[in-house]
Amino acid sequence: MAKMTGAQFVAETIKSYGVDHIFFVPAVLYGVLAEFEKLGGTPVMAHSEKSAAYMADAYARVRNAPAVAFGQSVGAVNLAAGLQDAFLALSPVVTLTGRRQPGWRQRHSYQEVDHRAAYDAVTKFNAEVETQGELPMLLRQAFREAVSGAPAPTHLDLPGISGADLMGPFDDFEVISESRFNSIPPFRAHPAPDDIQAVAKLFAEAKRPAIVAGGGVTLSGAAIELRQLIEKLNVPMAYALNAKGQVPDNHPLNIGMVGSYSRSSANKFIRESDFVLYVGSRTGSQVTHDWKIPGPGVKVAQIDTEAAELGRNYPNAASVLGDARESLKMLIDAVDPVAERNDWLGRVGEIESDWAAEHEHFLTSDAVPMRPERVCKEISDALPDDGVVVVDTGHNAMWAGMYLDINKPGQRFLRCAGSLGWAFPAAIGAKYAVGDRPVVCFTGDGGLWYHFTELETAVSQNLPFVTVVNDNRSFNQTQGGVKRAFADNAGDGSNVWKFTDVDFAAVAQEMGAIGMRVTQPEELGSAIKEALEADRPVVIDAKTDPDAMAPLPWG
Repeated sequence: MAKMTGAQFVAETIKSYGVDHIFFVPAVLYGVLAEFEKLGGTPVMAHSEKSAAYMADAYARVRNAPAVAFGQSVGAVNLAAGLQDAFLALSPVVTLTGRRQPGWRQRHSYQEVDHRAAYDAVTKFNAEVETQGELPMLLRQAFREAVSGAPAPTHLDLPGISGADLMGPFDDFEVISESRFNSIPPFRAHPAPDDIQAVAKLFAEAKRPAIVAGGGVTLSGAAIELRQLIEKLNVPMAYALNAKGQVPDNHPLNIGMVGSYSRSSANKFIRESDFVLYVGSRTGSQVTHDWKIPGPGVKVAQIDTEAAELGRNYPNAASVLGDARESLKMLIDAVDPVAERNDWLGRVGEIESDWAAEHEHFLTSDAVPMRPERVCKEISDALPDDGVVVVDTGHNAMWAGMYLDINKPGQRFLRCAGSLGWAFPAAIGAKYAVGDRPVVCFTGDGGLWYHFTELETAVSQNLPFVTVVNDNRSFNQTQGGVKRAFADNAGDGSNVWKFTDVDFAAVAQEMGAIGMRVTQPEELGSAIKEALEADRPVVIDAKTDPDAMAPLPWG
């Protein structure tokens, strides 16, 4: 036990969980930030609370460990809005906000908004701290909850508009280091052997088996085991976008991304399967293309850490409650090796070859404006063996999922879980997390416009990472719906989906970054390689075809 201030206690506790950066927007918990810096930590000031949340989200995902973000009272709802992506992506972001203290509430005090309810939808633990005495327990609980089970954001609301009312002198307090909760997963639940045997039996009986890897494989660190299982069983697999790269995209048994953001070949392959094992997947609408892939009559089994997910969307022929890595280890031991699946693998190869023949020309296209598929290929080819790719949602996620290959074990792919504009600030958080490893952000101009102000953050902090802008001068994905809706209008509705043609490279240069404008596809690869060697943030404005549309999902 030691005498310390509340600010010292909070800073030391955060640092004890292995957190080296706190993302925030002023004015909030300045005393904590000052003490955190004394401990060797780095406060990172963002230009909006949503950006701070996105930075923390990517920081947590790359490290597979907790991250921290702060928001002032009036900015707390903005911070909650930014947590939507972290919540959907199962990312352990611990948030602290300020609120009006007792005696000031319900009296129209300055900036008073009851924001706690906003956190109910985007956290798994949401609590008000009333006294200094309960602060240690609640702060530790926020970290434990964030990384345990299915990870998710947590929130503590502190008294004082900047959260500082409890940060003054304490009596005796003890910083308890809980290193078990410094990373995901803190505990590895072992499944029941009988449940593993039930899955092994289903594989033995199936003629057209398949595996779908979900984000739980990534969270559990089960990439090696997944690869060992598919190779021992000689069974093809597909993946959800959160599991991209867990098995190299060029592995002969990896058929690619399945669902609504998908290769048609992966959807066709799953549709023709007679048994599908989902590993660490919630079988939600995106990975199943609104529960149409797989179709009726297919046997389904699941491995998941949460019992509530087992059988939620498909009646399970077998259910395994346990950590993905430990479950796969046991399953590898339980199944017999399969040397040949000639008929099934032949059919899967045929499906994959048909897809490749249909799409290969986009990857090598010399068209001007550029095809986004070619942009993805150039990023793949230039990406270093330890590179991290951060991708926005919408068409960019579709193109990247289909055409941007992750083939090296040291590479990592982070995708936006739904909030357009996430990728650019997320790339900043990812860069803080990985240090000297290269980071490449792939976003559209529509996504970049959301939080392009964070380029100042990157420049001021001298963060060298690369942003490739799929610049089609529009919200390209929406154009079909807009044109149909405005078909009877005098205008064409272009003001609803098109942007002004802006030179992002020139804007980047003006803000102190390096800007490159690329219009010719043969110049893009060398531009990316040059950018990866730079000592400052680089924005590559890649001018692409606004009429290039991502393929619609099959099924």
